[in-house]
Amino acid sequence: MKTKQTKKTIKKKITANMKIGDLIEENPEAMETLYEVGFGCVGCPMSVHATIEQGAAVHGMTKKDVDELVKELNRRKGK
Repeated sequence: MKTKQTKKTIKKKITANMKIGDLIEENPEAMETLYEVGFGCVGCPMSVHATIEQGAAVHGMTKKDVDELVKELNRRKGK
């Protein structure tokens, strides 16, 4: 006998290598955090192909800045 399973949406962990477009699609609430740190590229066509790390580099962010951003994005995820 088969049982009906409920499909749950499980948001994966955000990493610096995640494409900005995928991040926004899976976590629309992340736009606020990105805007707060100066990421105006959320609506940019390149955000579909660029990773968080690549976008951060364009905006002059350091590796430490990227690590802190990713940590904050994960902290706020799902809120």
